[in-house]
Amino acid sequence: MPHKVVIFGEMLWDCLPSGAVPGGAPMNVTLNLHQLGLNSRLISAIGNDSDGKNLIDFLQTFNLPVELIQINQEHETSKVLVNDNDPENIKYTIVSPVAWDFIQWNAEMDETVAASDAFVFGTLGVRNTESLSTLLKLLHHKTVRIFDVNFRPPFYDFEIIETLLGFTDILKINEDELEIFADYFDIEPSVKDVCSHLDQHFPMDLICVTQGSKGALIYKDGKITAHEGYKVQVDDSIGAGDAFLSGFIKTYLENLPLEQILDFACKLGAFVASKKGGTPRYELKDVTSVS
Repeated sequence: MPHKVVIFGEMLWDCLPSGAVPGGAPMNVTLNLHQLGLNSRLISAIGNDSDGKNLIDFLQTFNLPVELIQINQEHETSKVLVNDNDPENIKYTIVSPVAWDFIQWNAEMDETVAASDAFVFGTLGVRNTESLSTLLKLLHHKTVRIFDVNFRPPFYDFEIIETLLGFTDILKINEDELEIFADYFDIEPSVKDVCSHLDQHFPMDLICVTQGSKGALIYKDGKITAHEGYKVQVDDSIGAGDAFLSGFIKTYLENLPLEQILDFACKLGAFVASKKGGTPRYELKDVTSVS
């Protein structure tokens, strides 16, 4: 049976100069996992508007189930203004408030998370107290809880982050986020120091740090396993980190060695970076052919 993964948070339209494309880290991860053959479900919300309908239509072209996506009658579907002048350093302006700021708990989503093999969440999707309250109820289930930090200034609060870290089994951060953690905890901004500090103070199993074109690493039990990544011609970096996380989740749930987990995750991240947008269509053979 395929592994079951539930992802919580934002779904939106990335409004680029060239036009609007579907996006949002949780939605990207959900679609990647679905294309990789996992049973993935997205918990989110859209407005009762054409943008929301079009997002649902988009997801259904992938045959992705949408029963956990709520329709909010009072708030619009999310949009993000994207500046892609630098393809490797995309800038975002995130409109607020929007429908996914008001995700309401219900028994169906609770049962789905309880039956899952992994549950993925981040910081942006809980910038509002209503969605945060819903997430905190779901985090009490004993599944593999994966915190994809995904900082989007100014929408994060370290008091909330420390609470979420207390429920985290796997933490995924990038280089910039590692420096933010170092500054907050007043420690040296090195992988070893930051990961060691987090590992000592919070009950997590491992930490994954992505390093863009330089690859990624995993910190576990005081040891670092690294991968130098794959060199590709970057079209844009939108969704590359989300793809990496999806590849990580697939292989982690398959209980593969850390080296193989990193290798596949880096391949998928590089593949998506070589394509336009965050949710290109592909088959597994397309990913494994990256070299």
